[in-house]
Amino acid sequence: MKSFIIINTSIESALERCVHMKIVIAPDSFKGSISAWEAAVAIERGIKKVLPESDTVLVPVADGGEGTMDSLVAATGGHIIEHTVTGPLHTPVQAAYGILGDRETCVIEMASASGLYLVTTEQRNPLITTTYGTGELIKKALDAGCRRFILAIGGSATNDGGSGMLQALGMKLLNDMGAEIGFGGGELRRVTAIDTEDFDSRIAQAEFLIATDVQNPLIGPHGASYVFGPQKGATPEMVEMLDRHLAHWADMIESKTGIRLHERPGAGAAGGIGGAFQAFFPGLTKRGIDIVIEYTKLKEKMKGAALVFTGEGQIDFQTALGKTPMGVAQEARKFGIPVFALAGSVGSGIDVLYKQGIHSIHSIINAPMTLQAAMERAAELLTFTAEQVLRTYLASRNYR
Repeated sequence: MKSFIIINTSIESALERCVHMKIVIAPDSFKGSISAWEAAVAIERGIKKVLPESDTVLVPVADGGEGTMDSLVAATGGHIIEHTVTGPLHTPVQAAYGILGDRETCVIEMASASGLYLVTTEQRNPLITTTYGTGELIKKALDAGCRRFILAIGGSATNDGGSGMLQALGMKLLNDMGAEIGFGGGELRRVTAIDTEDFDSRIAQAEFLIATDVQNPLIGPHGASYVFGPQKGATPEMVEMLDRHLAHWADMIESKTGIRLHERPGAGAAGGIGGAFQAFFPGLTKRGIDIVIEYTKLKEKMKGAALVFTGEGQIDFQTALGKTPMGVAQEARKFGIPVFALAGSVGSGIDVLYKQGIHSIHSIINAPMTLQAAMERAAELLTFTAEQVLRTYLASRNYR
């Protein structure tokens, strides 16, 4: 009898700790469906069905692509400013930049002004799409007094080597007649001179942190045109043309600055805008997820946590290259915290993720359904899956 009482007390103590356990919820957005914040709230609902008194800490995150600005602004108590700028197809679009809670740091998602989502499938053409609007956003932020920038350069519709952005900031790209070239990757072959006399002098006085997990060079079979051009609408013939044009553009930049971008890692990010930053901007490049983890103070928020939930729309072998679930898991592993990853779909090559801190991966699809239905029901499915995962975890703890 005495032995039974001791065991029973131990179980009650364990259950009490479970009831009030701290759980960190740090998902990315489920692209095209729900934002990172909405995903975090949906996961929390599932957790609260099992442990209503648990201490849940919501930290919506991103990896340098879509949602980076919202994540950093929300985490720091900042605000968002909207402007009308030139879109990728040279027409006006509504774009925005964020000011973080320090009131000094500006966050710009390149996709807001120059993103692929702004162009219909039928209109995709990297020969003409431009980064001019991204340059306009930078200029407007400079006008507002910003001198510290975080630039998330994922999701672009462009392959212009950042030329449009540079033009918006005062750089003149001249042809053999002394006139300025037009917009798009198709125009780069016409550049015979780069005039930096009117390039915004405030650039040199500012700090730029470029958020990207892309390490592709500017040109060649692993470069911007060959790897990313097709998803932006480039045919095989256009890919070869764009690669030649970027090679010429890189030659001109090397002649002007002495900086060789051709094979430089990261220069091919976002259609070559990564190279433009490397050549003409002061600053450095970091993995997007590392920047978000730093600014959201995710590491500090994990202290004392018993579990971490993360997730994104698709988890597969690419997740290990610096996507949100991988970055979150790597931080949690430092504290020995189990990590559960939830995804709209689970692809191949996920075994490597288990070695990096993710304990289990779960698809939220619980019945045959179309992609459209899954996207529309993402919040509901996340709630259900989070509940089931937590129930299984607690049952295994009690069994042990």
